[in-house]
Amino acid sequence: MDDSILKNIKSPDDVKILNEEEIHKLSLEIRDFLVENISKTGGHLAPNLGVVELTLALHRVFQSPKDKIIFDVGHQSYVHKLLTGRWDRFHTLRQFEGLSGFPKFSESDHDHFETGHSSTSISAALGMALARDVKKEEGEVVAVIGDGALTGGMSFEALNYAGHNKDCKLIVVLNDNEMSISANVGGLSSYLNRLRTDSKYTKIKGDIQYLLKKVPAIGGKLYKSLERVKGSLKYLLVAGILFEELGFKYLGPIDGHNIHNIEEILQKAKKVKGPVLVHVITKKGKGYLPAEENPDVFHGVGVFDKDTGQVKESSGTSYTSVFTKSILVAAEKDERIITITAAMKNGTGLKEFATKYPHRFFDVGIAEQNAVTMAAGLAKAGLKPVFAVYSTFLQRGYDQVLHDVCLPELPVILAIDRAGIVGADGETHQGIYDIAFLNHIPNMTIISPRNGQQLHQAVITAFKLNSPVAIRYPRDVIPEALVDYTRETIITNKVEKLTDGKDILIVTTGAITDVVLKATETLKQRGVRGTVLHFPFIKPFDKKGLLENTNKQDFTNTLIIEDHVEIGGLTSIVSRIYTEAGIGSKITSLSLPDKFIEHGSRNEILHKYGMSEQGISDKVLEILGLTGDKKYGKENKIRPVVG
Repeated sequence: MDDSILKNIKSPDDVKILNEEEIHKLSLEIRDFLVENISKTGGHLAPNLGVVELTLALHRVFQSPKDKIIFDVGHQSYVHKLLTGRWDRFHTLRQFEGLSGFPKFSESDHDHFETGHSSTSISAALGMALARDVKKEEGEVVAVIGDGALTGGMSFEALNYAGHNKDCKLIVVLNDNEMSISANVGGLSSYLNRLRTDSKYTKIKGDIQYLLKKVPAIGGKLYKSLERVKGSLKYLLVAGILFEELGFKYLGPIDGHNIHNIEEILQKAKKVKGPVLVHVITKKGKGYLPAEENPDVFHGVGVFDKDTGQVKESSGTSYTSVFTKSILVAAEKDERIITITAAMKNGTGLKEFATKYPHRFFDVGIAEQNAVTMAAGLAKAGLKPVFAVYSTFLQRGYDQVLHDVCLPELPVILAIDRAGIVGADGETHQGIYDIAFLNHIPNMTIISPRNGQQLHQAVITAFKLNSPVAIRYPRDVIPEALVDYTRETIITNKVEKLTDGKDILIVTTGAITDVVLKATETLKQRGVRGTVLHFPFIKPFDKKGLLENTNKQDFTNTLIIEDHVEIGGLTSIVSRIYTEAGIGSKITSLSLPDKFIEHGSRNEILHKYGMSEQGISDKVLEILGLTGDKKYGKENKIRPVVG
């Protein structure tokens, strides 16, 4: 038998039989295993290093899958995956057709809820607990949520209703590592810090509870007096016991790296009849020094050298970096420019802005809805707010964009990072819906630049429009970053004709245009020349420009290419215009299908769905009826365009 304990863990039952020494060895093995594997695949390292002992304790105390353990966000579920029989496939984590970086029903019966966005676990767990009671079934339901995710308003909605259902047994484990992705901010963070550090409260609370137990059950004045003293201490010492006031029994805080203590308090939690919250203090990145020192960098990290902790840098300049430099150039000239993030200062490129202009930067925590409406308030007061947010997370602020920004037509700029195919984070993070959910909102302007220079121009333009503007750009790099940040030329909504040919009309928008242009070079070798139209503005859309170019050549075929779902995207826009104008050109769409798109690298996903250079070239040849090595114009009646 292999002397590795981890390699002999086939299910949580195997963890339950280990003695204290073996559990300690297993925790070390898991940390080494995580560092070794994630250094090769990339992934969420720091969050998982911080929950090794907590996850071990959860699986030793509870009986999964009968007992349901629901992880918030899910990026801290790697240890859970290892303990539920998936260590032998872990090398495929976040790789194309490999293990997901988040819980997945299709992977294991132990994954009870699919997630990828924060602040959902308590709501989901409450629903499962209520269902258990309605069906008169047995089993515990445990929600594991981080202190960062707890800042999301949805968490408080769930806590509020769970506390209201005092007969419904629900266990909430608060994994408090003082971090979300960036350092936590706000009143809740300060409150939790007082709970962590106030030993007086913990001791006196225990003393009062001890005295109450000694009071005869019949009650009386003494009992009532002691109850009032106990209640007063809550406010006197920690400015209010938030969780107890919400209806939860509060247990903690305890050391989240002491398995014995965690197991002991979880056993106590099981005996509580109603909702209970267990407060566990952990260290993000524990056991790997680079991650301990830079937990934000190693929250979601790419490939890195495990010996030095040096992250492998991508060649070229990212679109995010272009946004960063553009916003700094603009902010230097206009002190009314304000930036906002929802706990993603580093990911959205605002770290440098926050350092240079700390009084003009706001991190609201994981609270996208608040961020959008707060930006609306800033705009109404005469400032120029920019909310930098991942496309997938802006989905959470849809109502606020519609009602609080666009309805009153306030000049809020939405810098939508990670638009289009994101890659390894998969279904929950693909930014392929933003055109669809923003385009139908009145007063909204949507800019979709095709390169770094256009992104810079889009930022400059957005500040001049004095209305709601969304700028969408991908998680990708520009091979040669030829961006002139001194240019202040605005970008208009007029269509750009990038190539001119009579064989086919290709309509596109955004960064995928670079791939389209490479494909047209390949097609020239087959004698095929088409017209490529790029639309830098999704809204207002240059309908006149589209019709003029279509009618000018009388194209038989139109190919629309977009890094977005077909429904509600560029394909829908062009199809509607053609129908209204009576255009007979046959439309073919190369877009993402009506399904949730799996994880894999950006290039792998684009290739799978035909949006690679080869895929686009093949699609054009298929549309034109060319196969094999036929040259366009020899075996076909239509001759190639010369020049």
